[in-house]
Amino acid sequence: MLAMLEKPSLVDLAVIALRERITQGIWPLGTRIPVEPDLAASLGISRNTVREAVRVLAFCGVLDVRQGDGTYVASRTDPVAAINALSRASPREHLEARALLEMTAARLAAVRRTDADLAALRAALAQRGELAEYADPAEFARHDLVFHRATIAAAHNAVLTALYDFFSDAIREGVINSVLDETLSDPDLASHVAVYDAIAAGDGEAAADAARLVIQPLLDDLARR
Repeated sequence: MLAMLEKPSLVDLAVIALRERITQGIWPLGTRIPVEPDLAASLGISRNTVREAVRVLAFCGVLDVRQGDGTYVASRTDPVAAINALSRASPREHLEARALLEMTAARLAAVRRTDADLAALRAALAQRGELAEYADPAEFARHDLVFHRATIAAAHNAVLTALYDFFSDAIREGVINSVLDETLSDPDLASHVAVYDAIAAGDGEAAADAARLVIQPLLDDLARR
């Protein structure tokens, strides 16, 4: 028997309607949105529903409620929507996005890395080791992520770092799931050493290619399913 789908509440629908006005540019960034009675009239809902929808978007950082002044558009990006997209993404989509980030970071790291960055990468590699050395997949995933995070840091790009940190929980879960899935290739140490060697040599294209080859076997495995 199919489970009944839960219908969105009036507040959910109001949040969607308000968000659409922001993302479509009807209410540009920094502008004050209409007052509560006008919103209620235009959406055909109660003022209480509008108030709750505004509270949701204010909590997400999309709206800025200024007491005695009005409500302003603070951001066109809704982090909750991004988190929901992450939760719905397939393993292939996660890996493709991760590959783009790590290839870009490796390319930049090859020309920007410092001696301290190289030391951090060497230490992370030594701590990571091979998968066979670990009894706990979560522990292996933690050490694996330390190396990849060090690669991101060596790129010295604050936006890349922020993006990777946002993805980090999904990446960690992906590593754990790939370890537990016997049909997927194991993330071997040699491919990670190749990333380090290219970064240390200052070869951006080789570093990007090595970063791709860390993830490509998993993508190939998923494509064969």
